[in-house]
Amino acid sequence: MNSKERVKMVFEHKEPDRVPIDLGSIGPSGISAIAYNKLCEYLGIKCSCRIFDVYQQIVIPDEPVLKRFNVDLKAILPRVDKWREERLADSSICYVPDKWRPVILPDGSKIAYDGDIVVAKMPYKGYYFDHVYRPLEDATIEDLDDFVWPAPFSFYKLPDVNNLDIYLNGLEEEAKYWSQNSNYALVGNFGGSIYEAATGLMGYERFLVDIVKNRKFVEKLLDKLVKVNIEYAKRYLDRVVDYVDIIMVGGEDIGMQSGLEINPELYREIVKPRQKKLWQFIKENSKAYLVVHCCGSISEVIDDFIEMGIDAINPVQVSAANMDSKMLKSKFGNKITFWGGGCDTQRALPGGTPKDVEEEVKRRIKDFAPDGGFIFNQVHIIQPNISPENIISLFDSAYKYGKYPIRA
Repeated sequence: MNSKERVKMVFEHKEPDRVPIDLGSIGPSGISAIAYNKLCEYLGIKCSCRIFDVYQQIVIPDEPVLKRFNVDLKAILPRVDKWREERLADSSICYVPDKWRPVILPDGSKIAYDGDIVVAKMPYKGYYFDHVYRPLEDATIEDLDDFVWPAPFSFYKLPDVNNLDIYLNGLEEEAKYWSQNSNYALVGNFGGSIYEAATGLMGYERFLVDIVKNRKFVEKLLDKLVKVNIEYAKRYLDRVVDYVDIIMVGGEDIGMQSGLEINPELYREIVKPRQKKLWQFIKENSKAYLVVHCCGSISEVIDDFIEMGIDAINPVQVSAANMDSKMLKSKFGNKITFWGGGCDTQRALPGGTPKDVEEEVKRRIKDFAPDGGFIFNQVHIIQPNISPENIISLFDSAYKYGKYPIRA
């Protein structure tokens, strides 16, 4: 059985030969550059350490790494025409898109510009760039008519939505190549979002106030985001629809550690109809399964996601409130695929021994894997402080204990 067949079976809630394994087919399932370099050095694998998400410093895993860990899924990403060498916080080498050129300040921190505007900052010896520009933080409802809308899949700046070449560059060629030359299940990283994009443009504080007190502004913003994302989706699907098996529809982080960020009824009244319009457009214009990334405690809205056509959720934050793996499988396991949740990244992966990681993986597979509907991945990105030994235990344990039938 090959990877494409294996992944298709779990989406159909059937048991293949083993649980599919993911590393980096979507941003949140990936690994940060520092951890990646350390892992490759430990394994004796020469790696390129190409960073495709410059804000979170997530790499494109090299083929020898994917083969070593029996990975079944692969990201289809735009091609970068030119890579440039940079140094990470630990002084190891990485490569970033040449057009990403942050400025190093005298104190060693870095800032990134879009024109004359500072859009991101990284502290000295930091691991990530923080978004610091909220273009609609002080906007009026009239300003929404003239605002230059950001593309949903952004490497390094916010371009006019009518100038999307860098986000679609070589995308069809990449998808076609891997479709013809591999058995991976191919994942299109569409990246369009509604809720998360709105909070990013306005800032959380204003969004959470205005969704109650200035609802017309929020609704107009969300409607505009739906429109711009559908226009982007038309061009995106033109390039990948014949090749990808799964489409990542974007990050929609509505969950916190303890519960939802907004009242679920408010979500259903204002946000959900807009998400549904975008997701249904993609669903109706492709045969791909849809996965949404949504962190935190989201059990209250999983049924809503299912109703809107979502086939899988990621990262399945099992350490959050009301997100116990056994409960989730019992309640939703026959209706949606859990993509993630294979190892807690708040405690077990950073704080445990390789044996602790093995036991955690064994437990989560036992809970999630029966009857299909599970793609193995840790909960969110493998952070820079995770040891190579724990990463190896993570994926080797998934392969060891993920063979069907699942045994205690």
